[in-house]
Amino acid sequence: MGKRLDGRVAVITGGASGIGLASVRRLAEEGARVVVADIDQETGAAAAAEVDGLFVRTDVTDEDAVRALFQAAADTYGSVDVAFNNAGISPPEDDSILTTGLDAWEKVQRVNLTSVYLCSKHAIEHMRARGKGSIINTASFVAVMGAATSQISYTASKGGVLAMSRELGVQFAREGIRVNALCPGPVNTPLLRELFAKDPERAARRLVHIPLGRFAEPEEIAAAVAFLASDDSSFMTASQFLVDGGISGAYVTPL
Repeated sequence: MGKRLDGRVAVITGGASGIGLASVRRLAEEGARVVVADIDQETGAAAAAEVDGLFVRTDVTDEDAVRALFQAAADTYGSVDVAFNNAGISPPEDDSILTTGLDAWEKVQRVNLTSVYLCSKHAIEHMRARGKGSIINTASFVAVMGAATSQISYTASKGGVLAMSRELGVQFAREGIRVNALCPGPVNTPLLRELFAKDPERAARRLVHIPLGRFAEPEEIAAAVAFLASDDSSFMTASQFLVDGGISGAYVTPL
């Protein structure tokens, strides 16, 4: 595998599992020094140790903690070149607007949207000093589609991530900082399995809408992260990068 990220420092939030962990491994394989941020001390430290990286326990909704995360990356490795702002939640109490309480709404917004605001802000501060950088924010295919089986706060938060990423990508383009929103389709992660993949009926209801007929694997999304982090995507900014098995382009899917 080519070393497209040799000499670069990548900060990955939510790096202890799922898409985050797969991205920790992929970016390290491509030569990056990786800083793993996660709320879970044990699994986060294990992920960092696996790639000889740095673990920083981080509550991504706490601005002081986020500021300290990016400063630790710069102090340890000398720069912040890539920020994959990936941490997110989708709790079961986030459901239809008719049943989702304000506490559940606000919790999802804090973790999924406010954290991306904070991480982007403090990553950009370091990147401006060097005149370059790539920020990748995890949105979702639900940011561009609607669903009758709603997770209302999750959907709204990912729409916010998409819009914010677009604006940041435009604002900082002339400073050499690229900002793109990664929009995965349903991914075979612990979060998705807990939500519905363990229920064959619920899984089948979703799979019928995916032209490829399956959920993505985390490694497939990590490959997209590596592309957006690298110079192979040097003319991409303020974009929505869909990696969704065709779901957002489908009307009738194959039998």
